[in-house]
Amino acid sequence: MLKPTLLSACAGSALMLALAAPVHAQDTDDAGQAAAEPSAQGETGTPLAGDEANPPMSQDIIVTAQGRRQVLADVPVAISAVNAESLEKSGASDIRELNQLAPSLLVSSTGNEANGSARIRGIGTVGDNPGLESSVAVFIDGVYRSRSGNALGELGPIDRVEIQRGPQGTLGGRNSSAGLISIYTAPPEFDFSGYGSASYGNYDHYRFEAGVNAPLTETLAARIDGVYAKRDGFYTDVVNDTDVNNKDRYLVRGQLLFEPSSAIRLRLVGDYSKKDEACCAATFVQPEFAPLARLADDISVLDTNNAPFDYPGTQTPALTSTANPIIPILLGLGQDPRALNQSTFDRDIYMSPGRSFAGQTEDYGVSLQGDFEFGDVNLTSITAYREYSNFQGSDTDYTQVDILYRAPNENGGARAFKTFSQEFRLSGTLFGDKLDWLVGAYYANEKLEVRDNLRFGNQYGAFAPCRIVNAVNPALASPTSTGCLSATGRAILSAANGGAGAFGPATPLIFAGLDTLAQINDLGSDVDIYNQDSENFALFTHNIFHVTDKLDVTLGVRYTNETKDFHSSFTNDNIYCPINRDLLSPLLANAALAPLAGGIISLSCQGNSTSELDGLELSDKRKEDEFTGTAVVSYRPVEDWMVYASYSRGYKAGGFNLDRSALGNPLFNPATNGSTANLQFGAETVNAYEVGAKYGGRNFSFGIAAFREEFDNFQLNTFNGSVFLVQNINACSTDLNGGDTDADASTGSCSPDDVRPGVISQGVELESAITPVRDLSVTMGITYADTKYRHDLIGTNNGAPLDPALRLLPGDNLSNAPELTGTASLSYTPPIGNSGLSGLFYVNARTVDDYNTGSDLLYGKEQDSYTVVNARIGLRGPDQAWSIEAWAQNLFDTQYTQVAFNTPFVASQQTYSAYLAEPRTYGVTVRGKF
Repeated sequence: MLKPTLLSACAGSALMLALAAPVHAQDTDDAGQAAAEPSAQGETGTPLAGDEANPPMSQDIIVTAQGRRQVLADVPVAISAVNAESLEKSGASDIRELNQLAPSLLVSSTGNEANGSARIRGIGTVGDNPGLESSVAVFIDGVYRSRSGNALGELGPIDRVEIQRGPQGTLGGRNSSAGLISIYTAPPEFDFSGYGSASYGNYDHYRFEAGVNAPLTETLAARIDGVYAKRDGFYTDVVNDTDVNNKDRYLVRGQLLFEPSSAIRLRLVGDYSKKDEACCAATFVQPEFAPLARLADDISVLDTNNAPFDYPGTQTPALTSTANPIIPILLGLGQDPRALNQSTFDRDIYMSPGRSFAGQTEDYGVSLQGDFEFGDVNLTSITAYREYSNFQGSDTDYTQVDILYRAPNENGGARAFKTFSQEFRLSGTLFGDKLDWLVGAYYANEKLEVRDNLRFGNQYGAFAPCRIVNAVNPALASPTSTGCLSATGRAILSAANGGAGAFGPATPLIFAGLDTLAQINDLGSDVDIYNQDSENFALFTHNIFHVTDKLDVTLGVRYTNETKDFHSSFTNDNIYCPINRDLLSPLLANAALAPLAGGIISLSCQGNSTSELDGLELSDKRKEDEFTGTAVVSYRPVEDWMVYASYSRGYKAGGFNLDRSALGNPLFNPATNGSTANLQFGAETVNAYEVGAKYGGRNFSFGIAAFREEFDNFQLNTFNGSVFLVQNINACSTDLNGGDTDADASTGSCSPDDVRPGVISQGVELESAITPVRDLSVTMGITYADTKYRHDLIGTNNGAPLDPALRLLPGDNLSNAPELTGTASLSYTPPIGNSGLSGLFYVNARTVDDYNTGSDLLYGKEQDSYTVVNARIGLRGPDQAWSIEAWAQNLFDTQYTQVAFNTPFVASQQTYSAYLAEPRTYGVTVRGKF
């Protein structure tokens, strides 16, 4: 249940507010040019009282969410806007920290800094596969970032952030099925100015930021900003004597603004950023975190993924107890027992010797935005080119036993994007301003290259046979013996059944298969390469009809055409996969021996790692086109109120699963026939409905929205402990009689005529801001989002059954989708006497309900409710020319996880690992400006 910490702490404010998201912005135009000084304002657009250095302003908040400059109060969509001052007070330096300011938003990162995932109303792209596009698109200065994780770096000085909730399938840029985050950087100005700040905190954290703005001529201004941040890691790698999850990054951004007349504005932006960091470590999940996760009664009963299925209950042993048969294997192969005995939230990790999480990220690009006025017609053009690259080494099994790894070089789980985009928008008015029209076109070419060097570790051959022996009789497992069987163990199995052998005449074959499996050490891919060339173009129109002074009707439509060319090539030196398949395939016809023989083959060929792929090249192409759009009716019964109702349709492109594990079933044969059928997944579409109301007074604003979103072909990526599964999720309108919740992959099919949306997100969002007295402002927000899978789930929209690994999904909430989330902030900036000095006190908090962090919803991945509080206190000089501030992020050191997952290869005995959220950090910041 939701903990009362936040609600009780803010009870007094809650009496005045209707619980809402913090929404602040400043007056800006399409190019991001500041039109006024910063001010604290509510969502409905009316100015709020500020401190003496930031007095109330007369202008309203201007946003560009609908492709033109509009007062936020007049935009009939669910949108939050956060200005530079609020971002600075909150300590936000990347998009993850926006979580504290917007209750409907959740941004997290997992196994790679390049794989950040943003969710709005519980919907987002799950997993670390770059072949899946983001459900929540991220734009910076109007330019699409190819994946939301590409924005997980220093943002530098920001003008404002707009967070739009719900599908965005009409206006320019990339389609998104759940929402978008638009970030507008601080633009050049025609006044000479400069600023600088320096911070120091725990974990030896340094951060420096500085910039200068200068008018070069009366029509040309320039700006340059830079950020450098360095911090020790939150994890200590005890084995290799280093730290992990550190920071070492910088950003440089330069801009030119050319305004030869009031009718022409050109803004050129170029930026470069780099990160040299080790990321991302994980710890073992312990019973204190996952009390519902226990071993199945009979761990020898395997499901179709060669793993017992966990369920809530009181069974023992605990996850990392030695009574769990996989734990003695790990200990026998060198796992330090301290890793298994410490708390989930202890940050000592015990990696394989010599393995590393080191990686590097580069991101750079240039954009040119032009805004032109031709009488009553306005033209906006945004031209951009960007390159992004990342590689990250990993101890991929997250244990001290060397089972699986990626080398930290340019092929280590690497991905690189090269993106060119061009957008045009033409807008104006007709019929005496009764029609506010907009038409546009968008083109993007994205070249994606993924390189991977995933290999079995030096102890895989000792570990993998023990998985099989444990399934036969854990008492016989001998991890230091070849094939995990000692001479005594082999003798016992050979003498079973009256001397016929435990497996009858096949007993020697089983021994030979285990011995062959034992030879798979430091084998796998040198480099697998996936190239995907995506070409996207769209035509769109968005029109607002002012039917009366109070009634508006908005109609928009977009046509999108998408083509993806795919090519891949593989290298692999695992010769033992085909040997064991040839040896043991005859046993697959024997019902009694098939699970055992299949387990040995699967572990020998894990993830389609086989020399049969060496030199293989695959190519394919897929094309899609889609119509999306929106319709909105909005009405102002009185000046300060607006009510609206809307329908919108969104779309997210299908694509290719860029992972060789999806090529085919290694039990029988990898997909060496040139087919990519198993790699493809379909486009995701959503129909969304929303009704809402907004109120805006001078010192109080309030908004409420009720929504329902229905997702067809929802794209899900989940890791089952062995491989990544990418599957579309739908539902059947007829009863499947439990076929979607059993372990049989052949049950639970549906007639194509009975297919319906498989994911529903519905709920209510409340938002409010108040300034009861000068220098004091409070914002609060709450989101109730019931984001669930339907019952009677199926896979693709042709009615194919759901994968058995997903059989906990029907009827349950999506992962990382808490039903109830609340945020609040309080800012107090009182003057200190008549000295011109002022104080600063700022605090914000975010409380979330219980939720599951795993996309397969296994019970060992449940996260309890928690509250995170950030705080800042300081002293500011006259006109804020200088300040000194003490701050703390996660003030009360709340311990929670971002994602819990099946520990690779160990999950068959219900062992989990978790990526932890950041602990408490604190420090001091000194600022100055002129």
